[in-house]
Amino acid sequence: MVTKEEALEVLKNVYDPEIMMNIVDIGLVYRVETSEDRIEVDFTLTYPGCPVGDMILNDIVTILQDFSGIQDVRANLVWNPPWTPDRMSEEARISLGYPI
Repeated sequence: MVTKEEALEVLKNVYDPEIMMNIVDIGLVYRVETSEDRIEVDFTLTYPGCPVGDMILNDIVTILQDFSGIQDVRANLVWNPPWTPDRMSEEARISLGYPI
């Protein structure tokens, strides 16, 4: 079974093309649940009008399916709570010029 930690590590290969950073370090991944036959991810975008939402959703599903062999991968786009820069990793904050 794929662990939450393994799934998060794999999701670091999914990038927001506008920011050119991975979605985990940006803080877009809100929840990951894994079981023997399903992986479910709740994620958000930096703003509601972001045009790359479908691309990120498809990348999440594809990369987790390829890694795990599990076909039932669900990526749910959520807006609550709203994303803020506080969700970013320290490395991402430094890279993008946000205060630590």
